[in-house]
Amino acid sequence: MSTYIIEGGRQLHGSIEPQGAKNEALQVISATLLTSQPVTIANVPDILDVRNLISLLERMQVKVNRLNHNTYRFQADDVDTDYIMSQDFVKRCAGLRGSVLVVGPLLTRFGKACFAKPGGDKIGRRKVDTHITGLQKLGAKIQYDDDLQAYCLNRDGPLKGCYMLLDEASVTGTANLVMAAALADGETTIYNAACEPYVQQLCRLLQQMGVEIQGLASNLLTIRGRRDLGGAHHRILPDMIETGSFIGMAALTRSELTIKNVSWDNLGIIPQSFERLGIHIERRGDDIFVPAQETYPIVPNLNGSIPTIADAPWPGLTPDLLSVMLVTATQCDGSVLIHQKMFESRLFFVDYLIEMGAQIMLCDPHRAVVIGLNHRVPLRANRMPSPDIRAGIAMLIAAMSARGTSRIDGIDQIDRGYEAIDTRLNALGASIHRE
Repeated sequence: MSTYIIEGGRQLHGSIEPQGAKNEALQVISATLLTSQPVTIANVPDILDVRNLISLLERMQVKVNRLNHNTYRFQADDVDTDYIMSQDFVKRCAGLRGSVLVVGPLLTRFGKACFAKPGGDKIGRRKVDTHITGLQKLGAKIQYDDDLQAYCLNRDGPLKGCYMLLDEASVTGTANLVMAAALADGETTIYNAACEPYVQQLCRLLQQMGVEIQGLASNLLTIRGRRDLGGAHHRILPDMIETGSFIGMAALTRSELTIKNVSWDNLGIIPQSFERLGIHIERRGDDIFVPAQETYPIVPNLNGSIPTIADAPWPGLTPDLLSVMLVTATQCDGSVLIHQKMFESRLFFVDYLIEMGAQIMLCDPHRAVVIGLNHRVPLRANRMPSPDIRAGIAMLIAAMSARGTSRIDGIDQIDRGYEAIDTRLNALGASIHRE
């Protein structure tokens, strides 16, 4: 297990470009299992979760060619269908949250799939009911295998298109069901579908491959499946979570920073949400310029009450940025309520911020009131673990702002979502050493 040692109190200078989007990468790489033809994907982030998914595909005998640092060609023309029902497959899936995304493609194309309990962040329960219920509506049969300790799905004949109303607008659930419907007979309608840019990008890839999909950017998708799909070329969007992380980083260290090539039109409400914390954000073409400020005044509600920043299904604020916004608010001027609705354990990392001197009241597992110190009292260095990707980057941002030397243990969690983040930030003036 690796550790970051951070010398805090340094300002950043220069420009940085976000990596390819992690969540999109996991979806579109899984979609390559739907066809025997080559699929080329560019702007793939070199992060642990993506490397593990690619390794899983290689063990299925998918041909993987790395064309350059972030471009891959996949061809699933000789998949080992015995391996996808093996103990090794289930074990590897259990250590990778993104493994749930191969279930839909494997089931619809090869007629069987194992649904292992997925691994990943320690942020609370992540139910898979939406995935399984939707696949059953398409005609999948399911039973629990005691030996494999996994749900096994199979089908008699092709999956059949149908209408379904999802119990929640799950991003991975929507992606899994869209991919399953891509090879199903007839028309599938998914209502209350997630409509994040990641899902839109997956749909665009499938359209290139020959699937007819209507309703992009809405919560009502209509998919007309085809039995044979072709190859495609696809480019992954910049990671909006990394873009937001850099905005918060600039504010907490009172730095001037340019974030390059952010795909502004796909950021949704993210810039506006950071502006509520008093951060000035200037759009320059497709770049974001964040100037250094002496103070970051939190914008109260119109009636003067404390504002609430809460996550919501797209086009609402993504829950993946609430940890960053919480730590950023600790040195803004004013108070804000952070409401994390989706996961019941994601705010528990605030105990470490409180040890650093942050003024935070944890109301319950979902809500925390942050009283900004307005940089009057700097955060103190601390030693902390990284329980999940987003808490890990939030604590890294806090350590970069704090006086003294901080240590963050278990940084493999950060590596799961952020490519060479220490090297990239050190180029801006940070002091982060990997031990």
